[in-house]
Amino acid sequence: MNRRRFLHTTLASATLPSFVSAQETKATKRILLRSSWQTVNIGDIAHTPGMLHLLEKHLPDYEVTLWPSSVENGVAEMLTKRFPKLKILAATAEAKKEAFATHDFLLHGSGPGIVGQKSIVEWTEKTGKPYGIGGVTWSGGKDNGEAIKVISGGKFAFFRDSVSLELAKSKGATCPIMEFGPDATFACDLVNDEPAAAWLKEVGLEDGKFVCCIPKLRNTPYWEIKKGVKFDEKKNARNEEMKEHDIAPLRNAVIAVVQQTSMKVLLCPEDASQMKLNKEMIYDKLPEDVKKKVVWRQDYWLTDFAQSVYNRSAGLFGNEQHSPIMCIGHGIPAIVCRYKEQTSKGFMWKDIGLSEWLFDHDFDEAEKGLTTAVLAIVNDPATAKAKALKGKAVADDRMKRMMDVLRASLEG
Repeated sequence: MNRRRFLHTTLASATLPSFVSAQETKATKRILLRSSWQTVNIGDIAHTPGMLHLLEKHLPDYEVTLWPSSVENGVAEMLTKRFPKLKILAATAEAKKEAFATHDFLLHGSGPGIVGQKSIVEWTEKTGKPYGIGGVTWSGGKDNGEAIKVISGGKFAFFRDSVSLELAKSKGATCPIMEFGPDATFACDLVNDEPAAAWLKEVGLEDGKFVCCIPKLRNTPYWEIKKGVKFDEKKNARNEEMKEHDIAPLRNAVIAVVQQTSMKVLLCPEDASQMKLNKEMIYDKLPEDVKKKVVWRQDYWLTDFAQSVYNRSAGLFGNEQHSPIMCIGHGIPAIVCRYKEQTSKGFMWKDIGLSEWLFDHDFDEAEKGLTTAVLAIVNDPATAKAKALKGKAVADDRMKRMMDVLRASLEG
């Protein structure tokens, strides 16, 4: 089946009524998952399979339909391969009307904010049915009043970092259950092992004998990787101003790993702009002897392939958030370097007990301590692994709590 036919069949299936017996209808409730915000970032992709895995594990008796913003670029195929029973809502008014009529609960998935806020309002106005928010960062904004109303109207609101949780409380949100609930990406279990293993062999990286590094600019240059996004002169200027400051500590850690250990380094992307950034700011600036043990990945990859690579690494460090989450979710050590443009999401590392693996570029913490922390992971893998698993256990416990609350909301 070709890709176009596959997508047509998969999306169209969500528009069809479910022909089930009256008994089945009574017994089975349906969850409409609002998620899948974009596909140019493997982390934004990972929100959805993480939440689907949680629902599959903790609420297997409920039907789930995904209401996405985007499942292009092979994401729909990847999701339905892992979750063959998943229905994906077609982008038509008729399909939405059908979903609103047949589903019992709207679950807003993890994200950088209440991305689907308008969708929640529409759901509430048209159906009056309950909803909940699962694992978001919230930074306030111009629409504080409307956002607080949306948060307060939910059955629950889980925030993926304690800073967001406290902000919502301070702004007057009155949702009956407001707690820390990590990004569902911690539960993402997509893998694509055979192609990943073959590629690692091709580029000379052995299991457990390399670490991953991911750079990031202060502002993601979406004008380079998404159609229709206009060039932002102000954001670009900020990127240029800070990129050496923010990426030099990563480059120094790469050099130290190569020169002081037997490990190799993989320069890889989380979003589609970072292959270019890796080459410009790290690889091309490395000493020639160091380059021999550094692999620069030139192509973007999807979440399942990346996860399989991370699982074979000794650890990961960089300026991104979701690849580290993907690592910790599988017990792989991971260091996060943050700055204010990334909002407060990085503080979830403190919330799950990984403060030693969180560095703040705004206070030059990465410049002072990143190399030492990376070398500690490489030189004492057993201790690093134990620390990663301890953080994973905290995240797993909080995600289970979120699923328990969701089940109580459905059954109540």
